[in-house]
Amino acid sequence: MQLSELLAMPAALPSIPKVVALLMSELNKPEPDLRTVNQLVNTDPGLATRVLQLANSAHFNLSGRIGSVSEALAILGMNHVRSLVSTAALSGAFKAVPGIAMQQFWRYSLDVAKISRALAGNVRENQGTAFTAGLIHAAGELVMHLGMGEAVLALDRTVAPLDPRRARAEQRTFGFAWGQVGAGLCSSWHFPQQIVDALQYQHAPFDNDAYEPLAGILHLATWRARAREAALTERELATSFPDVVGLALGLDIDAVLQQDPIDWSSGSEAAMFA
Repeated sequence: MQLSELLAMPAALPSIPKVVALLMSELNKPEPDLRTVNQLVNTDPGLATRVLQLANSAHFNLSGRIGSVSEALAILGMNHVRSLVSTAALSGAFKAVPGIAMQQFWRYSLDVAKISRALAGNVRENQGTAFTAGLIHAAGELVMHLGMGEAVLALDRTVAPLDPRRARAEQRTFGFAWGQVGAGLCSSWHFPQQIVDALQYQHAPFDNDAYEPLAGILHLATWRARAREAALTERELATSFPDVVGLALGLDIDAVLQQDPIDWSSGSEAAMFA
């Protein structure tokens, strides 16, 4: 399958059932709490993309593009958000993705978002945009599994979806990887160009004509989160650390390892993925 064919297919990303249920409960209150709604949407890559897609649509005809959920919610208002969440509940919240352990995928995506936000703060990049990019950075992997059938499942049997080597294996096998799929979707949804470029070049940050620091941040954040999922040893961490990308951002391995989301996840967040 060609990348253009995959991007032309409908892309309805699944949402976390418990998050959808909590949002429905909050939004049905006479006066929903915007902070609670924002926190809940920011745990769910599927809902975050829906909210940002609508905020950046021609319906609102904004002069600039919206790159964070909090900005999007301020523009949409509760009625639009309520409609989006209802649609997610009906069409996407309970969808299984062949070959993907969704609880692990959701937890991993939130880990990358948190690490990206922390690293962005260290290098004085926009933390809200970095969090959004981290949260949705691997949406392309879901789309590949939903649209490519046995071809992608065959690769799963040799290189797991969250294996640190996955992007290279996909590029070699299909001619594109999950980052390019996500970038193509975000471009079609009129997301900020910074996010599109970051997703496009997260696997190889220096391949872009103009280096985008957010791509480097995503590269380091995914390295850290996937290394955690793979339970790499200290030696394996040291030998696999992308030091050239770190050098460009002024970050060494210790600075990246300090941004470890293991200690950040609250009990309530962990319960979301149970």
